[in-house]
Amino acid sequence: MADRTSLSHGADIAPARSWWGWGDPGQALPDAECAQLAALVPGAAGTVLPVPSIASLELPPVRVSAPRTLAHLVSGDPADRAGHTYGKAFRDVVRALHGDLAAAPDLVAFPREERDVVDLLDWAAASDIAVIPYGAGSSVVGGIEYRAKAHSGVLSMDLSGMGRVLEIDRVSRSARIQAGALGPYLEAQLRPHGLTLRHFPQSFAFSTLGGWLATRAGGHYATLHTHIDDLTAALRVVTPAGVSESLRLPGSGAGPSPDRLFLGSEGTLGIITEAWMRLQDRPVHKASASVVFDRFPAAVDAVRAIAQSGLYPANCRLLDPGEAALSGVAGGGRSVLVLGVESAHHPVDGRLAELVALARDHGGSPVGGSTAAGDSAVGDSAAEAWRSAFLRMPYIRDGLARMSVISETFETACTWDRFPELYEAVHRDVGAAVRAATGAEALINCRFTHVYPDGPAPYFTVIAPGRRGSEVAMWDAIKAAAMHTLGEHRATVTHHHAVGRDHRPGYDRQRPEPFALALRAAKQALDPAGILNPGVLFDAAG
Repeated sequence: MADRTSLSHGADIAPARSWWGWGDPGQALPDAECAQLAALVPGAAGTVLPVPSIASLELPPVRVSAPRTLAHLVSGDPADRAGHTYGKAFRDVVRALHGDLAAAPDLVAFPREERDVVDLLDWAAASDIAVIPYGAGSSVVGGIEYRAKAHSGVLSMDLSGMGRVLEIDRVSRSARIQAGALGPYLEAQLRPHGLTLRHFPQSFAFSTLGGWLATRAGGHYATLHTHIDDLTAALRVVTPAGVSESLRLPGSGAGPSPDRLFLGSEGTLGIITEAWMRLQDRPVHKASASVVFDRFPAAVDAVRAIAQSGLYPANCRLLDPGEAALSGVAGGGRSVLVLGVESAHHPVDGRLAELVALARDHGGSPVGGSTAAGDSAVGDSAAEAWRSAFLRMPYIRDGLARMSVISETFETACTWDRFPELYEAVHRDVGAAVRAATGAEALINCRFTHVYPDGPAPYFTVIAPGRRGSEVAMWDAIKAAAMHTLGEHRATVTHHHAVGRDHRPGYDRQRPEPFALALRAAKQALDPAGILNPGVLFDAAG
């Protein structure tokens, strides 16, 4: 039919990525800027950790070799192995900077089609080789690092060669997309059709559709369509036991959803190869504004009113005084609420005005906005400053890591009635853990990334000086304290960063035990050899 297009091409060329840190290696902070940043953190190290060259790394010897029929799909090149060893958490970056790549995979596979994935899994299962599904490596929870010692080898399976939009159904506004599609290339293939997935996590340029699905990633929308789950129509998943393909439907009440089994499964039940995704017309009308509050509790009340209003802003980011100051958005102990609205079909200035009025009713003072005729939204300076800081922050984190400054982020969600106590507990209890681990006071900031009628999703940042050589142990102690605090206050162990291996202790406490039994049974049925991303979410035997 005319409104349904099959596509045989696509942009599946991966951008250059840092093997040791975040994103584009050309955007990494130079040594002088690292030192300047560290000067703002009392007690930080005085010298910059150098970035090791690939040639200087001592990688463990390769223990396995692929059969001749698969040799063209795998690589044992040191650069490939180094780049697929860790994700991008602080502890990953620090270990890479110290040249510790003991967890490097033996081989990296680059399948080009689903048949390659099937063949590689068959070989791995027969040879007792652990398989770590890999999108673009932006995990910050230990999701792609093999930490077991029970297999004869480790294969990292990089899906970046499978990045095409295969089919577009314009009538139903959906598309069938390969799981290896990186964010920018996915959108580039949809743009000529006037469509968009409109899912923009901070890692957008360095993460894939499959990674978003496997980790239940949060995206652009602060309200309504907050997770990739909301945009998923059907999945195709390769498991050692066979291929699972769900039926594309707008909704169904036919038993438990098969897609829900694999969404968030983090590659431990199967490898997602394709998905039908729900699309939207590209936004035309946009408007934004920022509102300043002298009191953070008043700002929280304003956001709750907005979340419960049914106005559904696309952006509703609340920065507490520390986060506002760190981002260069506001000082003087003030909090800032960044609001944004958008539509493909009708003007949005009226909706923005309603949102600003709600904020003003709770003591907020608007500091700009875009209300020009035609909604030619430019966005006020505060919103732009926050956005720039938001995109730059991972590179700053890496620069601080090179000065042995500990920078930890963790996000959660809780009900509105529990948030004030949680906010105070994080500052008190995580602050105490930082003092115990480092002997220094921590900078602890908070922002809301997403909000719901029944609660917010707070995102905390913790910065403190570390001791060179002890950064990982200190980070581990702070992470453990954070997980304990979240559990004590009935907040989720993660809102959108997944569980991986770093969040396992908190997830084990949060997850109902009967559900754990069901997950283990599913693991045994779908992956009887236990080769898929072992140690993530649960241990197969208990």
